[in-house]
Amino acid sequence: MALPDMRPLRNVSRRLSERMVVETILQGAPMSRASLSVRTGLSKQTISEIVRDLERDGWVAETGRTSGAVGRSAITYEFVPGAAHVVAADLGGTKIRIGITDLVGDFVAEALEPTDPRGGRHVVDQIGRMCRAAMQEGSLPPGSARLAVIGVPGVPEPATSRVRMAPNIAGLDTMDVAASLEDRLGCAVVLCNDTNLATQGEAWRGAGRGVSNLAYVHLGTGVGSGLMVAGELVLGADNAAGELGFLPFGADPLEPESLRTGAFERVVASAGIRNRYLARAGQSATAVEIFDRARDGDRHAAAVLEETGMLLAAGIAAICAILNPQKVILGGSIGSRSELIAVVRAALPRCFPAPVEVAAGALGARAALVGAAAVGVGLLHNALFGGDVGAERIPLPTGRSGPHSGQGPAPGGAADRSGPEFRVRPLGPPRPMRGAEAPASAMPGRQR
Repeated sequence: MALPDMRPLRNVSRRLSERMVVETILQGAPMSRASLSVRTGLSKQTISEIVRDLERDGWVAETGRTSGAVGRSAITYEFVPGAAHVVAADLGGTKIRIGITDLVGDFVAEALEPTDPRGGRHVVDQIGRMCRAAMQEGSLPPGSARLAVIGVPGVPEPATSRVRMAPNIAGLDTMDVAASLEDRLGCAVVLCNDTNLATQGEAWRGAGRGVSNLAYVHLGTGVGSGLMVAGELVLGADNAAGELGFLPFGADPLEPESLRTGAFERVVASAGIRNRYLARAGQSATAVEIFDRARDGDRHAAAVLEETGMLLAAGIAAICAILNPQKVILGGSIGSRSELIAVVRAALPRCFPAPVEVAAGALGARAALVGAAAVGVGLLHNALFGGDVGAERIPLPTGRSGPHSGQGPAPGGAADRSGPEFRVRPLGPPRPMRGAEAPASAMPGRQR
């Protein structure tokens, strides 16, 4: 009887070993081959073969030698950050933020523009133009961006890539947004709800580091929430989990406008704040101006601030009753205001019986952008380095502190495996770069 073909099993074993080496370098670089062998339990011969292949294909490079130990020094290795890049974008109703990150999740270029008010394909064209400009600003060659993660202010439909519940940007609900962006960017595109991305960003490099059960509430032009349970984002059957604006209180939930915008959003977000101040004071003002006036002693503005905080506390209590989070993070141009957070903290014990920690986000307006980078880098690592052969996703790198890197590594430097199970279209063979040796051309991809 013929022996079974063991080649597929050996291939899986090799990919698992490569994955272990990649994880270890991502979390502990610079590392020598001997250290990799100790940390992974793999033989020195296996480590040497895997590191040789990774170095040949441009993913890792020598960075120096060990020092201070008895005996000969050893060569150390790190990932080549510029071997591949991820496009991160946060599409908002008033602004578009674009960032280009390297393979370890650090931003190398960013851009910010007002959102094209025409919406639809005009916004898609704008994102494409901004990404190309950011790539040029970072001196990055065409083709080095392997994946784009776009945060959208609504619910992306997985089957059609249309975006529902995005009333502030017209036309996204009638077009295949992902395919249109892929045509302009030349790489695979993943659409994610912007508040979910902000939750991911705060969990990775912000105020939610080390918190497994987390709620993030964004309040500005609209209101929404991202929910994390046991380190995993809760997306729901149609990616619509956390649409806080549609809680059935605040305005009349049976009115047609509530079906379009959400009964809760109508009263707690910026339009509702402006309307309540106009009714009280007889004059118009922006939400930011109203909060500033409350601080300066305007009694009408102070009353509106108190009402807004009470409403927001009620919405948070609804989340707490279902999710029981360890921490609630408030973000957005309105939600992050310290005076509003103070009102929420005072009001929440009156409508929810258990203590809940409420804190401001640490990443500010960049939370969704950092979250898009987290999702993109995680997806890219798993697509390139055998994430399909392990029981868990390859953990995100903890990152390096810097002006564009979020808040640096998490306390204790623990690997971060948090992140949703987003699906991405096949990336095709990777196009790694040889660093400074060949900045204007792509190397042949690795064939598996």
